[in-house]
Amino acid sequence: MSKKTAVGLFTNSKVADQMARELEAGGFAHNQVRVLREPLGMQLADASSTPHADFKVALGRDLVAMGATIAEANAYASGIGSGGVLVFATGTDEQADQALATMNRHGAAQVEELAGTEPAEIGMTAGAFAPAPDNSSQTGRIRQPGGGGARVFVW
Repeated sequence: MSKKTAVGLFTNSKVADQMARELEAGGFAHNQVRVLREPLGMQLADASSTPHADFKVALGRDLVAMGATIAEANAYASGIGSGGVLVFATGTDEQADQALATMNRHGAAQVEELAGTEPAEIGMTAGAFAPAPDNSSQTGRIRQPGGGGARVFVW
């Protein structure tokens, strides 16, 4: 069974936190809403590890596995690297639509504007992500009308 997740990038962490609380108040369980910031004080995994790059590559892999394009994954990772916050809300079709509207009302960033302007980060290439193939015809991004910045992915 596939999952439907609304994803929004926010430049203001207080707005993202407020929006997450609003989603929970609107019926999302606490474990259905995830707020992701760049971790502070990241520890080295090993001598060859670069924590910041490792975080970005892992985030990119997760986003691509959900259906984001490489450019979108780069834009999301760059947004977080610049102090932004990603908010994920996973639920039913109705809940995902509700989350999408809430995220857009709170000013989710326009990812298309960011996707074409940011250079690829180290390790952020198509080969770096290599998600497992998914033959489901439902997997991928669902473009929503309304011109907001949030996206819904089915994965």
